[in-house]
Amino acid sequence: MRRKNVLITGGAGFIGSHLCEKLLFCGYRVICMDNLLTGRLLNIKHFAKNKNFIFIKHNVCEHITLKQEINYILHFASPASPADYLNYPIQTLKVGSLGTHNALGLARQKKAVFLLASTSEVYGDPLVHPQPESYWGNVNPIGPRGVYDEAKRFAEAITLAYHRVHKIDTKIVRIFNTYGPRMRKNDGRAIPNFISQALSNKDITVFGRGSQTRSFCYIDDLTDGIVKLMLSGVNEPVNLGNPAEFTVLELAKKIIALTATKSKVVFKPLPQDDPKVRCPDITKARKILRWQPSVSLSEGLMKTITYFKES
Repeated sequence: MRRKNVLITGGAGFIGSHLCEKLLFCGYRVICMDNLLTGRLLNIKHFAKNKNFIFIKHNVCEHITLKQEINYILHFASPASPADYLNYPIQTLKVGSLGTHNALGLARQKKAVFLLASTSEVYGDPLVHPQPESYWGNVNPIGPRGVYDEAKRFAEAITLAYHRVHKIDTKIVRIFNTYGPRMRKNDGRAIPNFISQALSNKDITVFGRGSQTRSFCYIDDLTDGIVKLMLSGVNEPVNLGNPAEFTVLELAKKIIALTATKSKVVFKPLPQDDPKVRCPDITKARKILRWQPSVSLSEGLMKTITYFKES
């Protein structure tokens, strides 16, 4: 049976690199495209010599030309953490608009299935809890986080426009907080921040009073769901995340316990437009994809802590 070719934009990033590895294991040929703005060659180093893997350094905001047959395009190129998209606001907007347009154009040319990595941030600071795919969101388009939120909202709109007008088989995954090995220590998200601080016996920085809630999905669970969505007949957005909800303060205390650190929690002012709650309604994923996460927060955190200790 002939191997199918998958292009993963942003394939040297945290989630993208895990997808490259999973799809190689599943028997696909993988083309990883990344301009390394926030992605790292270190993330793909251990499978870079696989004969079914190709790395191409390219900015998807510029025209994409590939000679190979492409069966699937997974568009994951984008800064994804608050620290990154606040540092690269224009690049974030461009990859969500120009980059998505170019990737969709390639999908149309190659007659490929197109899967967009969207985000729970399209829901903004939600007034509905937990968040189902039918919720339109509560987003501040001109706030500091708006560059990421609106880039992804536009990306969803143009993806479904290509589906409706050009009949491309498109998928949209709305990814909730995901964690695991290969996260950057300085990427600005709660879990890598807390683990790095705990392992260094530094104070753990919690914003606000830590009462804001998040749900944390381990990377292996997420990639399982993404592959199921890629192979499904679903074209509308699907939430993927872990519906187990924790406060940020509970997360900090759990990491303190798991690392046996001497760190203390300190509180700092809450950033503008920081969501008060974030939890996926995964009814759709359970029903249509037969998917739900299986890795507990404690188990996933231990694997992530081990990675941070060794890297």
